[in-house]
Amino acid sequence: MRAVDIIRKKRDGGCLAPEEISSLIRGYSAGAVPDYQMASFLMAVYNNGMRDDETMALTQAMLNSGARLDLSGITGIKIDKHSTGGVGDKTSIILAPLMAAMGLKVPMIAGRGLGHTGGTIDKLASIPGFSTEASPEDIRERLKTVGCSISRQNGAIAPADKKIYALRDATATVESIPLIAASIMSKKLAESLDALLLDVKTGSGALIKDIQGARKLARLMVDIGNSAGVKTAAVITDMDAPLGRAVGNSLEVKECVSALKGKAAPDLMEVTLVLAAWALHLADSVSEEVPVRTMAGPVVAGYKNEVFDYLEHADAFKKFAEFVDAQGGDPESVFKLSMLPAAKEIKTIESPWEGYIKKLDAFAVGHAAALLGGGRDRMEDEIDLSAGILINKKPGDKVAKGELLATLHTNDTSRLKEAGEVYLSGIEITERDLPARKLVLDVVV
Repeated sequence: MRAVDIIRKKRDGGCLAPEEISSLIRGYSAGAVPDYQMASFLMAVYNNGMRDDETMALTQAMLNSGARLDLSGITGIKIDKHSTGGVGDKTSIILAPLMAAMGLKVPMIAGRGLGHTGGTIDKLASIPGFSTEASPEDIRERLKTVGCSISRQNGAIAPADKKIYALRDATATVESIPLIAASIMSKKLAESLDALLLDVKTGSGALIKDIQGARKLARLMVDIGNSAGVKTAAVITDMDAPLGRAVGNSLEVKECVSALKGKAAPDLMEVTLVLAAWALHLADSVSEEVPVRTMAGPVVAGYKNEVFDYLEHADAFKKFAEFVDAQGGDPESVFKLSMLPAAKEIKTIESPWEGYIKKLDAFAVGHAAALLGGGRDRMEDEIDLSAGILINKKPGDKVAKGELLATLHTNDTSRLKEAGEVYLSGIEITERDLPARKLVLDVVV
């Protein structure tokens, strides 16, 4: 099959057969299809979309482009959690050791941040000595001894996705629901999981800005997972405002350590508890062989107390120290956070207004953090692991004129002024008290 014919068919709004999609992906993986043709195909998909069966075929083709992680020798429920990305979204670092402390096996493959969104791999890089490189043997050993592993995608797992992701970023085709779903699910299905929990973000700081799009993406990924024999559920959470109070790599790791001891900003704690409860729920549905839907709702809410016990009694924190040690990190840094990178320059932002914070735009905060050096515009860009923002006032908080809103952390003073202006541009003030922000917007099973 000629790549140009497949591209033309999708360009004209046609529906591709599975063999056409697999032919294109095989050709691209082998180097027979050049970047410019794949870029044309991605734009055709971005403009015209894909039917669900096409997206499933694309996922399968990308999955088949590489190896699958063999976890047949690992006892216990194998589960992973994946977020579609946001600002201050550090829950993966909390949840991996937390789920391991609860007896689950977590072979998490994570990514780096790009633009205004943060990445788990970058955050973990701020821990001295920590390595996210891992062979299949490394992952299996960590699952046996610690219960969790977080590693970056290598050339063996869904290599077609790795190539296509970089091209999507360069061709402005990232925000395509079929392409997002195929990218995420091809990697996750390669992990040989029993269950998968998805955190689909929606709002200004997310890839998908509206709840309708988030539901569509969640439904698509859940269907792909379940059709592959992996019990899958998606929690749709708010990303209009940053999650937690820290934005930036080492700053977020420090916040994760506090959360693992049961102390965290209310929004971060609530989202963490909900996601961990759903992880337990999915694990039970695997072991008891019952449909996920029959156990949803109030039953999941009941798990939250059980989850909090693991945080309150420091079981998850102890597991985090084991996890850091197992991946080459200095375990002393978990107890002595001053060992993590710290910026030389800190600037305070004081409120020019008084009232209640109606909005703290996640995109603006993420953009400000990137300006300080904490984010990248291109995959090859270097980032400052110490740069970022600590937020003092969040939506719903009352603020007086001159009161501290946030502190900016950087080693590059040339952009402090611009970053401060961008941060302030994301704030809206109201004179009236506001209802509590809704964090969990929907669940798709």
